[in-house]
Amino acid sequence: MNFKYVIYFCLLSFFKLNAQSIVQSPDEKLKVFLFVENGMPVYNVTYNEKTFIEKSPLGLKTSVGDFSNGLVLENNSQQNKIDETYQLKNIKKSNVHYTANETVFSFTKEGRKTIDIVFRVSNNNLAFKYKVYPQKESLSCVVQEEVSGFLLPEGTTTFLCPQSKPMTGFARTTPSYETSYTFDDAIGKNGLGNGYTFPCLFKVSNSGWVLISETGVDSGYCAGRLIGHPKGLYTIGFPMESENNGNGTTAPGIPLEGQTPWRTITVGETLAPIAETTIPFDLVKPKYQASKEYQYTKGTWSWIIKMDGNTTFPVQKQYIDFSAAMGYQTILVDALWDTQIGHDKIEELAKYGSSKNIGLYLWYNSNGYWNDAPQGPRGLMDNAAVRRKEMAWMKSIGIKGIKVDFFGGDKQVTMKLYEDILTDANDFGIMVIFHGCTLPRGWERMYPNFASAEAVLASENLHFGQESCNNESINAATHPFIRNAVGSMDFGGSALNKFYNSDNIPNKGSKRMTSDVFALATAVLFQSGVQHFALAPNNLNDAPDWAINFMKEVPTTWDEIRFIDGYPGKYIIMARRKGDNWYIAGVNAQNKKIKLKLKLEMLPAGTKLKSYSDDDQLNGKITGISVNKNKNVEIEIPYNGGILLKN
Repeated sequence: MNFKYVIYFCLLSFFKLNAQSIVQSPDEKLKVFLFVENGMPVYNVTYNEKTFIEKSPLGLKTSVGDFSNGLVLENNSQQNKIDETYQLKNIKKSNVHYTANETVFSFTKEGRKTIDIVFRVSNNNLAFKYKVYPQKESLSCVVQEEVSGFLLPEGTTTFLCPQSKPMTGFARTTPSYETSYTFDDAIGKNGLGNGYTFPCLFKVSNSGWVLISETGVDSGYCAGRLIGHPKGLYTIGFPMESENNGNGTTAPGIPLEGQTPWRTITVGETLAPIAETTIPFDLVKPKYQASKEYQYTKGTWSWIIKMDGNTTFPVQKQYIDFSAAMGYQTILVDALWDTQIGHDKIEELAKYGSSKNIGLYLWYNSNGYWNDAPQGPRGLMDNAAVRRKEMAWMKSIGIKGIKVDFFGGDKQVTMKLYEDILTDANDFGIMVIFHGCTLPRGWERMYPNFASAEAVLASENLHFGQESCNNESINAATHPFIRNAVGSMDFGGSALNKFYNSDNIPNKGSKRMTSDVFALATAVLFQSGVQHFALAPNNLNDAPDWAINFMKEVPTTWDEIRFIDGYPGKYIIMARRKGDNWYIAGVNAQNKKIKLKLKLEMLPAGTKLKSYSDDDQLNGKITGISVNKNKNVEIEIPYNGGILLKN
């Protein structure tokens, strides 16, 4: 053989063993490098030439083959340009223009086509997923392990929510994404031993920030988590065997051809791309048509202040009157209505609500056979025939929505239950809120009647313990960067009671440590298309008029978002637009007053703003302020206080 051909074939073999391909964002700042090293696919991520994800593993291990090694990258990678617009009322932006570059990398093993790795890269966001092909006669498989990893550079710190141990907590209902975050912690840990719930935020030294999550999870797969390893490697973890009382498989099954959900990575030199990202919704499509035009509304609920014993007909009637006085559209009738009110009286309550233009959301227990939560109604949401009969009754009396609680697992069978509840509810024109639940993963766009989900240490914990009240501002300064950055968050907050008890009696129950302005600010900071606020009828008499009037007018759906300033767990300043009106909201969790100069580039110089602010004793007041010629305003926020500016 001619010597030059020997050299050619040696080089060809080398490049096949060590192939490299690049996918970059439209603005060319975010780049993904794909390598094949000795048959193993790996990738790394840079932004503005700085490394944010170091070389990390890719691939799947399945019942029909190990597709994480021994792979050969084909030469015919398919490249696509994505340019889409969509409208969605119930996320942080009502109109989204999504542009990205996509490359489909196809791999063979032992001469057989096995798997595609699909990378899609937009400005500040990237995502990848796998497509698995039939192997011999196999037209289905079990994904036994996903080896996908995320290796963070040395010096990275973490802002993570540890995954709880299954079948613990109240009535063995965990995990339900309700553990406390750690802040600026070191890499190389694994939470409480069970990894971390999505989304996961990392500060990459002085380079910037990384938010890792997933989207597009439905009945065709399980939900995942991140497993921490030494030296900054995090990998995808499937559900734990004991979740849902051991029922259901931990490893998902897929048809062949079949696909996995998207793994998403948001990268920014500042926190703005993290807080403003729409990547969970950009990558998915609606799974069915809405059976009606669903309305995103405000409402009240008695349970957060008055608890179980007051889910009674007289109290719920009082809350209907209260919602009507606030100009709201709904109330949420929480747990135990089946025994303390009854189906017949619920019909009467719904009729009374209709006369006041107030609709009802009804609470349901998801059980089932997977935990011990005793609250009723039980056994009506886990069986299709029973569920659809109940929903037909709800439709007949005009029920607007349901809140379904106590799921406690991320297995594929549980994802199917979520999807079945949503699809059945859509048949009857009913909206759905989930509590005691998993993170919504693109569900606002996938399921048109999905209203919101908890998946956070929410307002009920403020009632249950003083420690949660003491940490309220820390959590409020965290959620816009992590939990609420990727999905609607049904927090159920903005309480104006000073004390969490039925009559706002001093020194009874837990005490709210934050200001009234803080409470109003969280109504803007916490995004959820449907909101049931923790207000109480007594607030019409004991809360400041300016606070009640603001809570009457605050929107629940938004057209635009702008991150202004902040740091997770310390403070947050964020702006949201509804129509022509901008609402700039902030809270301070630091044990000192902060003074900030805010750049409000979206407002013309000279714009006059109504300012809701706190003094050092957390007494709120309304004043006027104007945007100066440099489009700046100067503000002060005391510890546990808030700020609100509105044009």
